[in-house]
Amino acid sequence: MKKWYNEEYEWEIEVIGFLRGDHTERYCRNGEEIGDKYTCTYGCPVNADGQGICSKVMMMLFPVMEAVRSGGDLENIGGSSKYCKDIVCPDGCVLFRMTAKKLENENFFKGKFF
Repeated sequence: MKKWYNEEYEWEIEVIGFLRGDHTERYCRNGEEIGDKYTCTYGCPVNADGQGICSKVMMMLFPVMEAVRSGGDLENIGGSSKYCKDIVCPDGCVLFRMTAKKLENENFFKGKFF
């Protein structure tokens, strides 16, 4: 891979809770634990060990990320701030908090990269 574009946003996704008890055994195939953190810019989020986030969760995250990338405010869709929103995994097991950090890079479509 040869990344050529510096993204406009950086994302942190942190596990902040469970919806079924105090552990994820027999519920979460990814084995999430409270405090686990994933980061990314455009690609899929990975943790400090290089392990990727659950693909089902990524389906939930991507549209929200695109909303921010296009100038949206996450408070308009239930976020706690413009750049922060809690997301429940599709299996109803794990609660994630996703937070965007705006970098000082140009927007992909407005930056005349084509």
